[in-house]
Amino acid sequence: MGRATALARLARGDRVVVIGSDEARGRALCEAADNPRLDFLRADLSSIAENERVAARLGEEHESVDALLLFANRVNPKRRETVDGLESTFALYYLSRYLLGHRLRPLLDAGADPLIVNVAGVGNKAGRVHWDDPQLTRSYGQVRAQLQAGRANDLLGVAFAEGGEGRARYVLYHPGFTRSGVDGHPNPVVRGALRGLARLFARPVDEAVRPVVRWIDEPPTEPLTAVDRGKPVDRSLATLDPEAAARLADYTEALLSERRRDAASGDAASSRRRGPSSGDGRPTRGAQPCTRGSAASPPNSARSAAGGSSAAGGSPPTRRCQQPPRSS
Repeated sequence: MGRATALARLARGDRVVVIGSDEARGRALCEAADNPRLDFLRADLSSIAENERVAARLGEEHESVDALLLFANRVNPKRRETVDGLESTFALYYLSRYLLGHRLRPLLDAGADPLIVNVAGVGNKAGRVHWDDPQLTRSYGQVRAQLQAGRANDLLGVAFAEGGEGRARYVLYHPGFTRSGVDGHPNPVVRGALRGLARLFARPVDEAVRPVVRWIDEPPTEPLTAVDRGKPVDRSLATLDPEAAARLADYTEALLSERRRDAASGDAASSRRRGPSSGDGRPTRGAQPCTRGSAASPPNSARSAAGGSSAAGGSPPTRRCQQPPRSS
């Protein structure tokens, strides 16, 4: 869905930044688009540091972001922990969206009519946040993890809108069963079954992303909009409870503070072992970005930033879309 949205917005003249972990897919997207207004940032969004790096990089290279589109997700049949010691589904499907939405708020506030679209499962009443064990250390299941992160995203949208600290409108969007990501399941039997079901019952990707593409041009007027397969979601649902949203926001901030303290302690110990640094501490910049700006987008403005959902692999460096020289 992220790929289809990116191509649709490029066709409308936007500048688009796509974020994903799979460099091969990113390179294929760049080649398919063949458009200097497309950038690809390679990042493992299950990592807190990688989300922070992406937000910082966008801040260096753009003065504003008009739309942040959040798609990243991955099914894990077995419990996996990230480099931060967090359950992987929680980290990628929920926490990355929390981090990008909050860290990019200044750029969004500088946009003309800013919007965040969180593509998850709003309207689904199954699942809950397991307050006694959010990292699912005692009872993990792939469906349990997906449902918990989905309900966490519902609460994320509520908390973001209730906070009222920024200008961006927030859209929670459940597209339903879509012909997207069916090749991503690690089990070949399940993958084959999903392909068969998708051919029979799933919505075409272009149809599923049509509302997302439209919302970028015409953002809803309300601070929070929730849409489940084309129908508005009742805001009185327990899955959209403001008190639960505030509780999750408090838990998330406490979790991030704890991880920052752990990282600082680790850095201090590592520095003592290594001795003083010889550099200035700033990150090394990657290749130069593609041409900025277009008729629909002023220079240094990203019309839309899309979080990808490609297969994982460590904490790789940023890659940029650079078209190879054409042979004549």
